[in-house]
This record gives sequence, C-alpha cells and structure tokens, in this order.
Amino acid sequence: MKKKELVIIGCLLTMIFMTAIMIHNICERPSGRQREVESLLPFGEYLPTSENPKIRVVLMTNGFQGIAHPEVEVSAKEGLRVNGEQKGTTIVLQPDSEYFEQGSVVIETNRLDERITISSMRRGYGTPSYRGKLELYTTAEGIVIVNEVPLEEYLYAVVPSEMPASYDMEALKCQAVCARSYAYCQMMQFSYPAYEAHVDDSVSFQVYGNSEEKETTTKAVKETEGKKLWYQGKVVKTYYYSTSSGHSTDVRAWGSKVTEETKYLKGVPICDENGTAYDKNYPWYRWKIRISEEILRQMVENNSGKTIGEIQNVEITKRGAGNVALQLVVTGTKEKITIETENKIRSLFKGGEYTIEKQDGSMVKSTKLLPSAFFTIAKSEEHYIIEGGGYGHGIGMSQNGANEMAKTGMNYKDILQFFYSGAKVE
Repeated sequence: MKKKELVIIGCLLTMIFMTAIMIHNICERPSGRQREVESLLPFGEYLPTSENPKIRVVLMTNGFQGIAHPEVEVSAKEGLRVNGEQKGTTIVLQPDSEYFEQGSVVIETNRLDERITISSMRRGYGTPSYRGKLELYTTAEGIVIVNEVPLEEYLYAVVPSEMPASYDMEALKCQAVCARSYAYCQMMQFSYPAYEAHVDDSVSFQVYGNSEEKETTTKAVKETEGKKLWYQGKVVKTYYYSTSSGHSTDVRAWGSKVTEETKYLKGVPICDENGTAYDKNYPWYRWKIRISEEILRQMVENNSGKTIGEIQNVEITKRGAGNVALQLVVTGTKEKITIETENKIRSLFKGGEYTIEKQDGSMVKSTKLLPSAFFTIAKSEEHYIIEGGGYGHGIGMSQNGANEMAKTGMNYKDILQFFYSGAKVE
C-alpha cells in the first residue's frame, strides 16, 4: 500500500475516533435543561423524605412585595451567633456589611428554644419572630433572608396564617394535613435555587408567619404529625380556598386537562345530605357587584392591553364543573377579546373603582382579583351587574366548608376524603 494511501486511512481513523469521543461526551454531559433541573433538586435534610426534614423559606419584604430587604435588624434576648461567633443580642446588617465578605451569613440563637426577632419586618400580627436559623444573602437589590426550620415547626406558623385558630379542631387538623402535604410536594425541588430555598412565605406558596402561633393550631399540627394526603401512591398537592359557592371545580379551571393524577380534584357539590350548602352562612357565599360601563371598559383595556372601544357585549361562553367560568368574551366596537382560565378572568376585573356587596350586606373595595370565577354578568342600562358566589379558585377544599362539616361531627380524615376524591390520609 502506498504511503499516501496509508496517510489518508490514518486521517480517516483519527476522525472516526475523535467523533466517537465527542458523541460519548455529549451523551455523558448533562444538557443545559438537565443541569437546570438538577440545580432545583434538594438534598440531605432538605429532602422531605429525610428523618427530620428542614424547609427553607424566603421571607419576603413588608406587604410581600419582594424578596430583597434594604436592611435587616435581628435580635434575641439570650444572644446571637453569626457564622458561629458570638455577636450580642442585636445585629443590624446592610447589603455592604462586612459580615458578607465571606459569602452568606448564618444567624442562630444561643438557645434552641429561643426565636429570632426581625425588627425590620412587619407582618399581620406585628414584628415577627422565627424558629430555626436565618441565612442571609447580599444582592444588588438588597438582602435576601432565608429561614431554615424543621417542617413540623414551619407548620406551626402556616396553619394559623391560613385558617382562623378559632375554627373547630377537626377543621384545623384538615388544614394541618393540607399544609404538610403541600409543603412536602414543594420540598421536592428548590423554587429559589440561588438560595437553596423551597418556598417563600407568601400566597404564592403558603402564607407563613403572618399570624402568630396559636395553641389550637399547634395542637392540630402535633396531633396529625407526619400525616399527609396520598393518591395513587403519591403525596399530592392539597389545594384549598376560603369559601365555596356550594360546589367545587376541577383543574380545567386552570387550563389543565383532567388526568389520572389529578382526578382527586373533582368538582363536587359541597352540601349535606339535604342539599344544603355547608358554606351558605358565610358572607362570601354570595356577592354582587355593580360596575359602570366606562369603568368596565377601562379595566378590560388596562388588563388585556387591547383597545376595544365601546363595549357592545360581555358573555361567558364556556363553563366548567360547578358552573365556573372558563371563557369570557368581551366584544367592543374596535376589537373582541377572549379570556380563558379562572385566574385570568378574575384578573380582568382588577384596578377598577367599584365595591363588592357580600350577602350579609357588608361592602368591601375591589381587589386584584374578582372574588371567584363562579358568577354571571348581565347589562342593566349603563351598568353591568355581576352576581357570584364563593371566594377563591374553587379547587380542592373549602376551608369554611370544612369548618362547618367539623361542626356536624365529621372527623378530619372523612372531611379530607370528601374534598379530595379517592385520596387517603396516611
């Protein structure tokens, strides 16, 4: 064989060998998406399946407006430790504080049973105090606070923030199981991977620490310790809301398909054997709004980003389980828009100057969302009349409905199985 042919064959073999190595490396190296997913996965004691799981919670600013605090002031009567060193009873940190020179700052108390008070923050009950420890991160926007706390102790501050502590004990147990199950599912990943935090303390997850811990709610957590809601061999997200309209709905309200995994979230009548709605005596069970045509036009245009002109017609064109609105069409002289899913429909009515009349006659100002998507809308001269029922998304457990069920003698397991079809408490 000629020398030139040998060189060509050698080059070809080299190219084949290098190509094989490249293919191997591509297969072995995680893709960008895979690396992104892996960065969200918890580990060790931050896994909900660990022996004593710990949840990490981002504490938002006052009014739950953001996660970056301009300044952080913490205190504890028995003293604080910063990165393991004694630092007195009160510490004030700025974003450019020397404490951050080595990275994040871990703040702990000298006594395990003492809590850390954050004087620079305000919550519903005043100045908040937290169990566990804090880890602080400095950013260009300010300081991010992460509270690391055992899961069960986290629930001590979630349950009273999500349900009135005066409610029946069986209803409070329902809330404890729901909160634990929901947290368990959230702890399967880090929603704030940059801070290795599972959740924040706002309504985006579960409200945590906005109300003070109470004896009744802590008792409910302790008496259901470890109990979660299971469906088809998995712990499931236990969605809940304040008040029903007499009927719940399913995940189609969120634009999702009902699958085998979500069948436990059914639309069911929330009524006793006589057909009487459990929520019927609560103020939000029924409500009414009267909006002028001009205010409605402004809201629709501001929230849709479309110029529709004068409104000619507003119609709910599609409904789901429980008669929830799934599609709303607004026809104007310049454009017709279609809004789908309960949240987007409710958001269409934010920002307007109008009041809502509850069934007890009390009047409240409009908020960021319509009370629920269980409503009708009709024109009356130069106004639109909206008549609705319930407060919240309507999927899963009605908290007020659960309380009324508990008053009849139902236990928390039976109540949960009523709201979450086919699921079991274990």
